[in-house]
Order: sequence, then C-alpha cells, then structure tokens
Amino acid sequence: MSPLIEMKNIEKHFGPVIALNGVSFDVRPGECHCLLGDNGAGKSTFIKTMAGVHKPTKGEILIGGEPMSFQNPRDAMGAGIATVYQDLAMIPLMSVTRNFWMGREPVRKVGPFRFIDFRLANQVTMDEMQRMGINLRAPTQAVGTLSGGERQTVAIARAVYFGAKVLILDEPTSALGVRQTANVLSTIDRVRKSGVGVVFITHNVRHAMAIGDRFTVLNRGQTLGTAKRGEIKPEELQDMMAGGQDMAELEGSLGGTV
Repeated sequence: MSPLIEMKNIEKHFGPVIALNGVSFDVRPGECHCLLGDNGAGKSTFIKTMAGVHKPTKGEILIGGEPMSFQNPRDAMGAGIATVYQDLAMIPLMSVTRNFWMGREPVRKVGPFRFIDFRLANQVTMDEMQRMGINLRAPTQAVGTLSGGERQTVAIARAVYFGAKVLILDEPTSALGVRQTANVLSTIDRVRKSGVGVVFITHNVRHAMAIGDRFTVLNRGQTLGTAKRGEIKPEELQDMMAGGQDMAELEGSLGGTV
C-alpha cells in the first residue's frame, strides 16, 4: 500500500543550527506510525515541517506519490494533513459544539438571511463524539468541563470530520492519567481502522507499543532507525531514544536498572 505522505531526506536549518538532518518518514492508510524521541530530538520541528509551519531547507514532501510544497498550514490542511497540538486549540468556556466547528458551523437560509444551524451542528457533534466512544451529557456543555482525554477526542474527531487523511498527534497522552490515556489510545485505534494514517508523536515507549504499527526514533535531528511491530522490544526502543552507551553507563553507576 502506497504512503499517504512521504518525507524524504528532510533537512531544516535555523541559521547555523541544523535542527533536522536527512530525516525520512512516511505513513500509510490505516497505520499508526510512532515518532519517538527525547526532548530536543527534533520531533516538534519535524511535525511542523510536515504540517506546513516550516518549509524544509532540503528534502522532498510527497502526497500520494506526488511532490508537494506547503507554503503554510492551510496548504497542508488542504492536502488532508491535520495536526492536533498539545494545546488542542480550544476555548474552555465555549461549548463542545462551538469548539468542534470553530467557525465552520453549518448555515441555513431563511429568506435573505443566513443563520447558524445549531440543531444540525449539535447533532453532528454528538454523533461524531459517539463514533469516537464518548457520550456527552450535552453538546452545549463547556468544553472545559470535559476530562483531558475527552478534549483530546474532541480535537481528533474534529480533524477527522473535516477530512483528515493524515492525522498528526503531538504528545496526546503526555499529561493524562492511565484511564484517560486508554481512552485516547482507543480513539486512535478507531481512527486508524477508518483508514486514516496516524502519526503519533511521543516520548513514552509504553504508549507507542500499545498502539503503533511502526516505530521511528529521532535523536538530535537524525533518524536512528524504523522498525515494525514485533521487530523490536520496548527496551530496545528506550535504549535507542536515550543513547545506549549513556544508559548503560548510568545503570552501572547506579547499580541497577534505569
């Protein structure tokens, strides 16, 4: 199956600083490809390049096998690349419906006038959240009353409803408890099964192993390798992320396992 998006030999320079150095990555329909790395590995720069925030200094972006150049995030969204960042881009005091639609509410005409069709907007919001396994009390409740995992699900459901072919999730489980993390991972599984390609950015190996089909590790702006599920153990992934020699030396000095 051909990739939905391919990033080939991507380099990104900020003046003399090389943030990305020859990174290659792709994601296929119905796949969750995890991008792992410690803080400062280059994950944020890479996903912003994929999402159209940064233009690569060198390298090539292919969408459906065709070369593509994103001038801005709107271009990426037009190509079906949606990104859910850690801040979720939500307004806590506004309703779930208004956060779901974010200015794209359906409109009905009454004579020469146009009105937001809140009945339809509320119904679609309820339906899409139920599709993701979340039963809202009411779509009019403030999104700030939802749990962290439920807010993540709103953001994911919103991206999928508005046509995402590739969904980039930036550390979606980093600030969640065990139960909320399980709910978000279940949502990702539903999205993957619908045929959307998921890019799951994380530094948590356990969360990656729970949902990932493939795993790519970044370290200091370079790719250390890609492995399929079953080809690599969690300990090996952790070791790649942290730097094997450094971890071995630390374990020795502490007299135990890190």
